[in-house]
Amino acid sequence: MRSMRALQNALSRAGSHGQRGGWGHPSRGPLLGGGVRYYFGEAAAQGRGTPHSHQPQHSDHDASNSGMLPRLGDLLFYTIAEGQERIPIHKFTTALKATGLQTSDPRLQDCMSKMQRMVQESSSGGLLDRELFQKCVSSNIVLLTQAFRKKFVIPDFEEFTGHVDRIFEDAKELTGGKVAAYIPHLAKSNPDLWGVSLCTVDGQRHSVGHTKIPFCLQSCVKPLTYAISVSTLGTDYVHKFVGKEPSGLRYNKLSLNEEGIPHNPMVNAGAIVVSSLIKMDCNKAEKFDFVLQYLNKMAGNEFMGFSNATFQSEKETGDRNYAIGYYLKEKKCFPKGVDMMAALDLYFQNKTVVNLLFAAYSGDVSALRRFALSAVDMEQKDYDSRTALHVAAAEGHIDVVKFLIEACKVNPFVKDRWGNIPLDDAVQFNHLEVVKLLQDYHDSYMLSETQAEVAAETLSKENLESMV
Repeated sequence: MRSMRALQNALSRAGSHGQRGGWGHPSRGPLLGGGVRYYFGEAAAQGRGTPHSHQPQHSDHDASNSGMLPRLGDLLFYTIAEGQERIPIHKFTTALKATGLQTSDPRLQDCMSKMQRMVQESSSGGLLDRELFQKCVSSNIVLLTQAFRKKFVIPDFEEFTGHVDRIFEDAKELTGGKVAAYIPHLAKSNPDLWGVSLCTVDGQRHSVGHTKIPFCLQSCVKPLTYAISVSTLGTDYVHKFVGKEPSGLRYNKLSLNEEGIPHNPMVNAGAIVVSSLIKMDCNKAEKFDFVLQYLNKMAGNEFMGFSNATFQSEKETGDRNYAIGYYLKEKKCFPKGVDMMAALDLYFQNKTVVNLLFAAYSGDVSALRRFALSAVDMEQKDYDSRTALHVAAAEGHIDVVKFLIEACKVNPFVKDRWGNIPLDDAVQFNHLEVVKLLQDYHDSYMLSETQAEVAAETLSKENLESMV
């Protein structure tokens, strides 16, 4: 903790010492030195996800030519190293997380991939010297500098999360209310689960409580579905079919506004109509794949999935929503040619999106055992081509890894979209027990594969001889 604050203070002090080509004065905005103020405009777009910047955009090459990137990298390195010639990777990642950034942040993908690759290729044992550190952070130096100079929307993220945690603990004592029972599958939810996750516009993230337990989005998906439809079709088109004002009535009321359309996208009638607008020229499977992929991107390419049990429960008990659907059809609220039943299916599916691979992520062996007994493909991949074994290895869940390799006999050589196998993830995050387990499994898996090939070849020869 002390080293983290020293790092941030040193970087903040550095902001007042630059002359031409230096850091610039804090009161005049970040990095006003020659050539770098323009590059920092790009960081604002990179950090906040905004598509435009008010400053001219310069490339890494431009900033590199000014000599600024190496100097920023050196400053980061020496402050984190605290006089040492090499720093452990975990020390850098700990300092990074204190700013609110996570190692899984898509913007840091290049940095983390280089760090993992260089550690594997060198014999440094997870230690980075100044040169290796420079190579790893060079492509993300502006974002990292923003983070360590407290230039994010929440400058002191640790202090902020301390307040959040205290509020979380206070609210934890409130035990009133009851679990939703309008869908049988939801009625089985544990009422004692309580978690909070937040993400700022700069991508600072914090989670506390039961945040690794999968849950259905239910009506939380309504604003997301609305955002997808507006992003793909435009506001004007979407609001030909759904209004913008509150209804003053219950969310599941059979009611239209004076224009004969649902009051807004947040009531059930509006959400059903909005669902009907998405990919109207596609079949149901294509529509749902499109929505799931879109939500996956919105979630930073982390684990998104689908609860078929809840979906079936929704369909079996969704009489009121079916009534709303037929009412909307009678009032001609759907676009011409839209299949009302397909719209309802997509609406139900969207509500039942859950974190499917969270079973591996959270170390839930019982859930994985249920998946295996249900004949689920235990080697299925997410959108980054990562398997449950990748996730479990990265998290260090040795019980999950044992179950996947001993009971399910999964392939340990599946590569994700960055070319990493599960063993690579275990090495990167220094889970030594998992590393040893996977290394042993590699040998036995290759041996069993070889034996299977020999057996198949022998059987083929025997069959051929019998035919002759």
